[in-house]
Amino acid sequence: MTAALYSLREGKSVLLIEKNAFGGQIADSPRVENFPSIKSISGLEFSNNLYEQITSLGADCEMDDVLSITKEGNIFKIKGQFENYEGKAVILATGVKHRKLGIKGEEEYLGKGISYCAVCDGPFYSGKDVMVIGDANSALQYAILLAGECNHVDLVTLFDRFFADSILIDAVLKTKNITVYHNKSSISFNGTDILTSVTFKDTKTSQIEEFKTDACFVAIGQIPDNERFSNIVDLEKGFILTDEEMNTKTKGVFAAGDCRKKKWRQLATACNDGAIASLTAGNYLLTLK
Repeated sequence: MTAALYSLREGKSVLLIEKNAFGGQIADSPRVENFPSIKSISGLEFSNNLYEQITSLGADCEMDDVLSITKEGNIFKIKGQFENYEGKAVILATGVKHRKLGIKGEEEYLGKGISYCAVCDGPFYSGKDVMVIGDANSALQYAILLAGECNHVDLVTLFDRFFADSILIDAVLKTKNITVYHNKSSISFNGTDILTSVTFKDTKTSQIEEFKTDACFVAIGQIPDNERFSNIVDLEKGFILTDEEMNTKTKGVFAAGDCRKKKWRQLATACNDGAIASLTAGNYLLTLK
């Protein structure tokens, strides 16, 4: 939507095609407190405000699932599940989905103690006891970050070791208020109105254990959905490869946000990508005249 905003202000005709909900993952966030100039806002309100902003400027919006994109001359042919579309430039902003555990209570307590982003939601649990589930770099980074503001952090892994950089492993093991538990298979999230505990099964002893916690941060990976565009973009582990100006390998195709290969995936960085992609696309369109 940021890309659409910038393009509209440049006088371009913009069609925004959305598969699920305008705003993507941020729309599910109960509170956003790390976006410049906005002290506190719900993710849904933020998304709705931006949607109203772009539609008031003339953006056309369609609910559809894009199945494929091909280029014929200087025109892109976009095949949707319901309709077909055309455009002179395409900005891909498909985002990612957080990989979920798929256990009881995960949907019920999302935003009520369960989070997939410690950077976004960690400060809400300052001084509390929290948990991180995961064994790779992101999980360890979350645990270290949370240890700096929370009372205690339980770091729980499925296997008997970490799959992370040695420097992060060393940092976790040296942090006094992080306790590591290996060989624990998640069974359920428990609580009343909010999350109060997580139940695990020990993969070696089969013992069932309940860990009390004020919040649980699930960090077991993210899932991109870009294979359908592999004819027009290069992918690495499913993420779109771009340069700093959001160009892909195909002239006229740009990518922005979490769907592209990048280190930091935050609301502010997504907006940044969208603005850059729009400006670069605008320059590209000038070359067609």
